[in-house]
Amino acid sequence: MTTEEILNAYCVKCRQKRPMRDPRPVYAANGSPGTRGTCPVCGTALFRTGRTPAHADLPKPEVTTRRKRLKS
Repeated sequence: MTTEEILNAYCVKCRQKRPMRDPRPVYAANGSPGTRGTCPVCGTALFRTGRTPAHADLPKPEVTTRRKRLKS
């Protein structure tokens, strides 16, 4: 991500929207794109869902479905 792109996310601890520090593109276990970073004020982990231009460089992971285990 470039420095011009500021991503805001809601901080649960501060209860306000804050700009992310060190944002990095990630994919969730179900294959949905998101961005993970930290709150610049309190240091809590922030997560924002959605695709960003930084996701273009990342390969999309292969989604595997988990089967429910039957109780024996």
